Amino acid sequence: MSNLGYVVNFVMTVIMIVGGYQFYFLVQRRHLRNPIEFAYTLDDLIPFQPGWVWIYSGLYYPIIILLVFTIPSFAKFNYTAFSFITLLIMQLVVFFLFPVKIPKHWRNYDPKKSLSTRFLAFVHSYDGLPNSIPSMHVSVSTLTALHLYQNLMPEYGCVAQLAFLFPLLISASALFTKQHYVVDIIPGVLFGYVNFEIYRLYVS
Repeated sequence: MSNLGYVVNFVMTVIMIVGGYQFYFLVQRRHLRNPIEFAYTLDDLIPFQPGWVWIYSGLYYPIIILLVFTIPSFAKFNYTAFSFITLLIMQLVVFFLFPVKIPKHWRNYDPKKSLSTRFLAFVHSYDGLPNSIPSMHVSVSTLTALHLYQNLMPEYGCVAQLAFLFPLLISASALFTKQHYVVDIIPGVLFGYVNFEIYRLYVS
């Protein structure tokens, strides 16, 4: 694909990310019923480490953008983009029908304590307490890793398996920044995997 093609795909990806978040925020404000909280005894054993926000948000978007530059054609880009759209639809349905929120006291920290807490406070300024399960960060990073592995494996072989570090790091960051419960992680992985398998059905 030409350099112009990659630029077009990059712009389209940014528009999709921004547009997708509008639906994400919509179902944070409007649900079928009031959001519930889970028991969080296990989660309280995980220490709050705000420095992980640089992984949670700082690494998250660049790796998604990196995926764009591993896609060799417009056709494959469209199929790949559609797999993220179906993932978004699945997430929105669950967020609307079964809203879960994290405890408010998880965000009781001094935002001026460090650069990391300032960045985390910025993230929290637009990301509310609901839309907890399944973790959208985990599902998107899982789907991204599967696409990256598929795209890179023919040229890089087993080195392409490094792509799976992405969802592992994002999962850890979601817990250490207190953005998600432990039980949010596995459903997030499953949502990403299921949508990749759906993608494989319509591109085979």
